[in-house]
Amino acid sequence: MDHINLRSTSFATAKEDTDAFIDLDRLYSAVVRRARLVIISVVIAMMLAGAYLVMTPPAFTSMTQILIDESLSRYAEDEQSSQSAQLIDNQLSSAVELMKSKTLALRVVDELGLADNEIFLDPPKSPVALAKDAVKSVASLVSPADTPASETAARNGRREKAAAILQQSLTADRVARSSVIALTVSSPEPLLSARLARAYAEAYVSEQLNANFQATEKASVWLQERLTDLNARSQEAALAVEKFKTDNGLISPRGELLSSQQLADLTSQLIVAQADSATAAARYHQYQAIVDQGAEAAVNNAIISAGDADNSVIQDLRKRYQSVVERQRSVLEQYGPEHRQAQLLQTERQEIERQIFSELQQLTAGFRNEYDVARSREESLRKSIDQVAGRNSEANVSLVQLRELEQKAASLKTLYQSFLDRFEQASQRQSFPIAKARVISQAGVPISPSSPKKTLTMALSIVLGLLAGGGIATVLELKERGFRIGQDVKSHLGLRFIGYLALIKRASSAGKDGKPAETLPEPYAGDGSAPPKDEFVRKLTRVAVDYPRSGFAETLRNAKLACDQANPNRACRVIGVVSALPGEGKSVVAANLAVLLGAMNKRTLLIDADSYNRVSSGILGAEPMNGLMEVLRGEAPWTSAITVDPKARLAILPIASRDKAFPHTSDILASADMGRLMETVNGRFDYVVVDLAPLVPAIDAKAFAGHVDSFLMVVEWGETPVKLVRSVLEQEPTIGAKTVGVVLNKTDMDELPKYAEPGAPERFRKQTSAYRTDEPRAV
Repeated sequence: MDHINLRSTSFATAKEDTDAFIDLDRLYSAVVRRARLVIISVVIAMMLAGAYLVMTPPAFTSMTQILIDESLSRYAEDEQSSQSAQLIDNQLSSAVELMKSKTLALRVVDELGLADNEIFLDPPKSPVALAKDAVKSVASLVSPADTPASETAARNGRREKAAAILQQSLTADRVARSSVIALTVSSPEPLLSARLARAYAEAYVSEQLNANFQATEKASVWLQERLTDLNARSQEAALAVEKFKTDNGLISPRGELLSSQQLADLTSQLIVAQADSATAAARYHQYQAIVDQGAEAAVNNAIISAGDADNSVIQDLRKRYQSVVERQRSVLEQYGPEHRQAQLLQTERQEIERQIFSELQQLTAGFRNEYDVARSREESLRKSIDQVAGRNSEANVSLVQLRELEQKAASLKTLYQSFLDRFEQASQRQSFPIAKARVISQAGVPISPSSPKKTLTMALSIVLGLLAGGGIATVLELKERGFRIGQDVKSHLGLRFIGYLALIKRASSAGKDGKPAETLPEPYAGDGSAPPKDEFVRKLTRVAVDYPRSGFAETLRNAKLACDQANPNRACRVIGVVSALPGEGKSVVAANLAVLLGAMNKRTLLIDADSYNRVSSGILGAEPMNGLMEVLRGEAPWTSAITVDPKARLAILPIASRDKAFPHTSDILASADMGRLMETVNGRFDYVVVDLAPLVPAIDAKAFAGHVDSFLMVVEWGETPVKLVRSVLEQEPTIGAKTVGVVLNKTDMDELPKYAEPGAPERFRKQTSAYRTDEPRAV
């Protein structure tokens, strides 16, 4: 065979960057593509909403507004205390909860007789409620029966049920940040709703009045009891104070003894004496410590006592001492210690030190005398205080007891006066029964039901339908893993896109009941005729010649042109038709390509090399006696195995008889016998079309790749994953390099334009329909 230059094929590994910008064209195509699904979702949602509106009983709502105003009671209160925003919010929240309480609901039930109102107790039920009741009825059949309740218990049960229903149908909310509470009540009848709302408002205002009156009355009774008790205790305390004064002789206006003042004076003198004694002791001990250190140390510390004693003698001696020290230092520096002047100055210095020390001893003796005097005075004052304190101890105990009794009497008197004022205020307030709430908007009779809300329900159903349809459509779009348009082939594989082959369905015929039915009966009647399935295969393999002006045939012509351009210098071109997975229609493509080449007066040989499927051999219409496997094993010459189809002007070399199995076909296809056969047929034919086994489950195509000039990859439209095809071609570089293009088979031509972007060729298939006058849809 001629030398073939392998073309390097680079596969695109990434799509265009769509992170920075939104591809509006693709988004529009996705919306158009999934519009039917979204519309169906919206229609289903609207139908469910319509069923809900039809089957749900209507409810009527009436509303009243109540103002919570503290200023309404200003005439009954002496002082108006300012309230914080937090306190106001708490009061309004408490009012809302009171309106929702069971106590108020029972009061309204009793006033309107709702326990006997069957319409209120058993209103029309929705389908959900009916289903719940049915389940409860079934459950009650298997559960033990309850003991019949008494008439009183049944009456109370109906009353409690009515209150529970009323609480569920009631709504109380604060209006914005105001002091107004909006109260709404729902019921099956409009007039009943208005009556319930009015009764609730009146019951709340009446409850406020009763609560204020009862609270004031209880406070007045309690205050009266406390006043009586406090009055008696206050009088007893005052009498106890006077009796104690008389018993203990406390006749002074201030309730004190004369010895108390004397004891205070002595205490003050003692404090002064203690301070003087401490001062004298400190001075004495300081000078005594200086004297105890000796004459030289005394001279150095004499400056401490000079100011305290105001002694000019020590000050003069220190000045003389400092002068002698300075002169002595000067003489020692000039003449040394042996000089007579230095010796005289040393003698004078010692004399001055003796005089200073003697003076300090005299001062210390004087300070000792002062210390002794101060200490004696302190001891004398202590003895006097002890004597006076001993005489006054009993009187002090009595005074403490007296003060305790006086304080108790004063506290009881103050407390009595305070309770008396509060009692008078409570008595006055009891005569002003004014509530702190009033109705500012009376409840009216509703003219239309409040639920179900038809417009809102239908609008919500449309929104939910759009969301559901959009979600499903998004999931379907995200699940797209196959090839839809030719641009996908170029962007993901980097290969040439050959074209689309339309999905051709089996022609249907009328069944026994008059309805269309596919003619696919198996097993067929054993009358010797070919089964309808084989007849359909034979028709399917001749679509290119039966419909020569169809897009199907045009795509195969484009495939021929691509093979011719890939090998322009070869007289015979071997074209291998492969696919990644079984069932993608590559055998039908191979057969139609071969038939098309034969119709173009090209000597064409179709070799069926797919031992797993053998669809290409179905063109013969009958089982051959020998095939490719028998030729390669030397059991028959190749000329006897070839069958010529005169109608298609095509020579066909089938794989083998159907009753034979060949488990090692890859070894046979890669053998030297296969090479010699291909050299032989190359000299006899213009084109050799080889139908090879799929690439993923078998390696036959890889084994036969050396004999192929060009590979034509067949991919099922929208089904074969992109990653699979790319991975197969990357793992088989020889096949990838010889692949001239990709054909998208089994394409739904009606859905194809929906996957193309605006301006893409797939969008203009209707405009080009004049060139495809005999497009096949079924055979």
